[in-house]
Amino acid sequence: MIRLQKVLADRGVASRRHAEELIAQGRVTVEGEVVRELGTKVDPAARIAVDGRIVPLAQRHRYVALHKPQGVVSSARAERGRASVADLVGARERLYPVGRLDIDSEGLVLLTNDGDWAEHVMHPRYGHDREYEVDAVGDITDDAVARLRRGVRLEEGLARAERAAVVQRDAHGGRLRLVLRTGWKRQVRRMCLAVGLRVERLVRVRIGPLHLGRLAPGTWRELSPREVRALALSPSARFARSRRAAPLSSTRSDRQSRILARST
Repeated sequence: MIRLQKVLADRGVASRRHAEELIAQGRVTVEGEVVRELGTKVDPAARIAVDGRIVPLAQRHRYVALHKPQGVVSSARAERGRASVADLVGARERLYPVGRLDIDSEGLVLLTNDGDWAEHVMHPRYGHDREYEVDAVGDITDDAVARLRRGVRLEEGLARAERAAVVQRDAHGGRLRLVLRTGWKRQVRRMCLAVGLRVERLVRVRIGPLHLGRLAPGTWRELSPREVRALALSPSARFARSRRAAPLSSTRSDRQSRILARST
């Protein structure tokens, strides 16, 4: 049995706070009976109505890792005849991409129907970084790499690589490995261009603790419960857990706690 306001929130009716207002106003019925007590617990599958309209059961949350190939758009729907990442998964649910990549880039993209979880994964304040392998043409000098670390000025502000390293150099350019905290539109390409490098191939190989691994282009897999929980945590919280520090419930936000509870 679960509190009625949580069931309403899980079914997408409103936030918990707004759901409490609906209950207090007598606008919610459970199995045909008006419920006004905020502490009321109900069966998650109960027949619930708001203002006389039946509220559908909550959809099962899904969390998918996909290797996006070049030429596929990072959207929930196809655009201009081009396949979308959602098309590749072919889900009955409406899944939304988390961590978009431009059509010319490839690599790790996440898809979900859990909006709270998606925000924790991608918002800069939660500290999840993103790692890229970049094949570039141009003179990959130590100064160019240092400028990427210090930051280059873009329209949105100062764009800086948390880490930047040369994997290999050749006569025409080479390969870089960059780690960013922000995900502005075509950010990696614009940063490289600012230091005299033209990106030929860009692959995102990691988001937070999740690695692309051996996932082949165009293929996908469901995330494990452990991976879902790890992505819902900030890096500092993951470190604290790995060191067997104080219980996470004493350090994470209430919102993080709700996401973690939902994914177990």
